[in-house]
Amino acid sequence: MDSAVLLDLLGNENRRRILRLLSHKPCYVTEISEYLGVSPKAVIDHLRKLEEAGLIESHTDDRRRKYFHIARDVRLEVNVSRHGFGTKSAYPANPSLDIQGRCPHMRIDLELSAADPDEREGVDDLAEEFDRLQELENELSLAQRWVHGRVTDVLDRLNDRLGVDADSRFYAKLLAAVASTDGSHRAVVDEVDADPEAVGDGLRRLAEADLLVREGDRWRIAEGQESPQV
Repeated sequence: MDSAVLLDLLGNENRRRILRLLSHKPCYVTEISEYLGVSPKAVIDHLRKLEEAGLIESHTDDRRRKYFHIARDVRLEVNVSRHGFGTKSAYPANPSLDIQGRCPHMRIDLELSAADPDEREGVDDLAEEFDRLQELENELSLAQRWVHGRVTDVLDRLNDRLGVDADSRFYAKLLAAVASTDGSHRAVVDEVDADPEAVGDGLRRLAEADLLVREGDRWRIAEGQESPQV
């Protein structure tokens, strides 16, 4: 789902309250109306928008009463800093995803979660796994905040070298691209996926700030400098 669409939807307090209610149990229109303290007509309008976005869906019971419920799990991340604004929405990964193989910087003990489902169907096993996953969720949230703070620190230090008018995130990506490739202009362009002329101008500015050195048709990090991991 497009993150901008999701932000617009969640910008309305009543829609957020509807989703909070439906996260606990399926509800029908009158029930939601009484919970919110708004008219059924307004509730129907909110439900229609949430349903069109694919966040909720409905089913009808034996008495032909329509119940609404959450259709899928969606995660929304918002990043606001002095160096940029970004949003990202995603659906949860398949439980079988090899997180350690895909995320080499993470060191997570997934022994219980990765076990054969037939071996962890007992209530005790489920309770233990849920408890561990809650702890992991909190740790990941803390890790995300730590990474955000470190990224901001790196970009602040680049601003000190390049000037406050610089797009420090772009220059950080250029430095990282030089460090991770052969340093040729084409390789850096491909790595950062940016306009070749803008990349060339950025590389020259980094050289003027004594952060890069040009050797023939290639660039390298200047001695004593470390490339930012952004």
